[in-house]
Amino acid sequence: MKGKRFGTAVVLLAVMAMVAATLLAGCGEKGMTLEEGKLQMGSDTAYPPFENMDGGKAVGFDVDIATEIAKKLDLELDVISTAWDGIIPGLKSDKYDVIMSAMTITPDREKEINFSDPYIDSDQSIAVAKGSDIKGEDDLKGKIVGVQLDTTGQFTAEEMEGLAEIQKFDTILLAFEALELGKVDAIVNDYPVNAYISQERGKTEVVAKIKTDEQYGIGVNKENTELLEKINGALKEMKDDGTYDTIFTKWFGESS
Repeated sequence: MKGKRFGTAVVLLAVMAMVAATLLAGCGEKGMTLEEGKLQMGSDTAYPPFENMDGGKAVGFDVDIATEIAKKLDLELDVISTAWDGIIPGLKSDKYDVIMSAMTITPDREKEINFSDPYIDSDQSIAVAKGSDIKGEDDLKGKIVGVQLDTTGQFTAEEMEGLAEIQKFDTILLAFEALELGKVDAIVNDYPVNAYISQERGKTEVVAKIKTDEQYGIGVNKENTELLEKINGALKEMKDDGTYDTIFTKWFGESS
């Protein structure tokens, strides 16, 4: 009887150890991505040429770069359209694995999330309706300037002196609609975007660059260091093997 009880106790202990190990595994670090086999990317898909919707499909420079990164990690890219003002909270609440949305790396944003190595440089710029008398920053005094909410364009405009008003829009496309309708006098926003939209729509033009020396990065949750390292590795591979330059030329018409 004693021996039987001892054997039963050993079996129970073994079962308990297995259960504990399973629970510990479940409580450990998250997987590299939220869904196995997928890289889910939050993006404000109204910001061409970096991300935009075309026939219900996300397209753009960021989308092409992210697609190649996903391939190198043996993952399938899933773009999740997200409003800009909720894009960082969405990442932090695990709605997607990464942010790729022409996001400038800033000290304030780095307090909340990690960023990949920079993948493209940018400056700010001023776009106006064709025929406008605005030719540079000094001409914005007394004018109404449109910006996208919570962007470096807004932050740049807020440092300008003498503006009549800064109007904030949820998307840059809404800001351009206001410019074309004469509701704002100018837009302050990232140069590549202002230049691309002006060329595509033909009603506006970029009249000045504002040197801000910005760099875009891919946002990743603070604790997901494994994914961050793999993204940085994939970016380096793309620059080494020429894939990055091919995508850059496709969207910007010149070599990086």
